[in-house]
Amino acid sequence: MHCPFCNADETKVIDSRLVAEGGQVRRRRECLSCKERFTTYEMPELLMPRVIKQDETREPFDEEKLRAGLLRALEKRPVSIERIEGAISQIQHQLRATGEREVTSRMVGELVMEHLRELDEVAYVRFASVYRSFQDLSEFRAELDRLEQNLPESSRD
Repeated sequence: MHCPFCNADETKVIDSRLVAEGGQVRRRRECLSCKERFTTYEMPELLMPRVIKQDETREPFDEEKLRAGLLRALEKRPVSIERIEGAISQIQHQLRATGEREVTSRMVGELVMEHLRELDEVAYVRFASVYRSFQDLSEFRAELDRLEQNLPESSRD
């Protein structure tokens, strides 16, 4: 770490503390040349994998695109912004946790459907109908039957 005062390249760490709920490390440093003290913050650089689309093109992961898709499916549904943001965060975490540099758009879509199923059944069916390109009512009905089979008994009233 270079000293911001004299640009010397030798500094020592005096104190380290976790901040931002453990997401960052705050370090107090002292320059070994000019003895000035300064603070640095460190956080992990977590790169999202690139997305391989169905036509084999690749594009950077776009959090806003994910958010827009979720919000569109959840439009006029009783789901809080906190739960939506939580789902976005979990999906991003799951994608990072794959350790892959690239993931398919299909994998992203399946994760979104998994989270929508937990958030709101109507939003899940909305998203699934577009994502899976239902061609007719029988495909739509089959998806509803699958959804109903996975529900606990108390939810089927």
